[in-house]
Amino acid sequence: MLADKQDRAGSAGYVWLLASVAALGGLLFGYDTAVISGAIVYMKQYWHLDPMAKGWAASSALVGCIVGAMFAGVLSDWLGRKKIMLLSALFFGVSAVGAALPQTVSQLAMARMLGGFAIGAASMLSPLYIAEIAPAAVRGRMVSLNQFAIVGGMLVVYFINALISQVGEHLGGEAWNIAYGWRWMFGSGALPAVLFFVLLFFVPESPRWLIKRGRREAAMAVLTRINGDAQARRDAAAIEDAIAHEDTSVMQLFRPGLRGIMAMGIVLAVLQQVTGINVVLYYAPDIFKSLGASSTSAFYQTVIVGAVNLSFTILAIWVVDRIGRKPLLMLASIGMGISMFALGGAYALGQLKGALALVFVLAYVASFAVAMGPVVWVVLAEIYPTRVRGTAMSIATLCLWTACFIVSQTSPWLQEHLAGYSFFIYGAMCIVSIVFVSVAVPETKGMTLEQIERSWVKE
Repeated sequence: MLADKQDRAGSAGYVWLLASVAALGGLLFGYDTAVISGAIVYMKQYWHLDPMAKGWAASSALVGCIVGAMFAGVLSDWLGRKKIMLLSALFFGVSAVGAALPQTVSQLAMARMLGGFAIGAASMLSPLYIAEIAPAAVRGRMVSLNQFAIVGGMLVVYFINALISQVGEHLGGEAWNIAYGWRWMFGSGALPAVLFFVLLFFVPESPRWLIKRGRREAAMAVLTRINGDAQARRDAAAIEDAIAHEDTSVMQLFRPGLRGIMAMGIVLAVLQQVTGINVVLYYAPDIFKSLGASSTSAFYQTVIVGAVNLSFTILAIWVVDRIGRKPLLMLASIGMGISMFALGGAYALGQLKGALALVFVLAYVASFAVAMGPVVWVVLAEIYPTRVRGTAMSIATLCLWTACFIVSQTSPWLQEHLAGYSFFIYGAMCIVSIVFVSVAVPETKGMTLEQIERSWVKE
């Protein structure tokens, strides 16, 4: 009996360990996504970029994200979640080195696209892997761990960018940062990529994928370490039953019942982006500089943005399995909308000064971090049928990154022509999100993946 209790206690630690390693993909996602916020400040001067070229330098990685999201699901359903995560770790490292060495914007864009492929793959596979190994009672919390890693990666790189900028000021002033600082910012991403690559060799394949491939014994070994013998047998039987009643065709996602769930996931993924988060995450130092902050001050204000993002993501992890998915998404959409309209209104009244802008930006980021960031990934990771979950998540994530590319590419142009009035556009998208979540998003708190799947089939 004592040994059995020790085994059960050990299983909880084991599953958190697996989730933590997978979440390093999220950390790299955040790191590689947010590094551009610091680098773009100096790159635009190094290459004398106009607004559209600046948008391309920032958003070129997102082209790779779209491709990564498009193919990662199919590849992971074929080769396994672990192998494609290993490939993404390799691409992260190569991209970091390549982005540090370019002589032209085109060379930079190619390196960033490779990293973008890794981001697109990791953004889908890390939460998917965690969802497939996590017990139902804590799945929301564990998938939210991926979002914690994403914003943790952002905070780390905001700090690294600020530190490199400050060191550059001592080495040669603004000129050193323009010539070399942004290169060091990109290159720093190689270190976490190597760590992710090495640690992935010590985690098993997803037990649900193993069962789909007929490798029941290997799957049982993983499930037993997670939940113990009795629960492992029940989990394996439930997975096998779900697989036995599923059509292997991706077209099932477009049939009555599941068709609506597919559309819901796509719209929710797009709303995560068109409500404006990457305007803040990619261009925060530029926004603060345009409002009168010095380069160093703008970088450290961005660190504050990252700290708030991380703090409220921790809150989301704590409450997602208590409050539920839908209430949090509603709360986030309302808070984001109020913040964006406040930013636009303050600009229209001529009151958008440094401190006030920072307060409104922090309120927006806090609202996003408490749900729209982590909870969207939780919902996407749990709503699709087991056999085609990778492919289905690829479709939703592809749409997410396409929306992200459009927002990131157009943001500098909107800032150039509409300035602070552009915040009203993102505020309007938050209203759309409020309506959509209230009408279309179901609650899945406390349900196993198989129970969620059966609820769609019944519709």
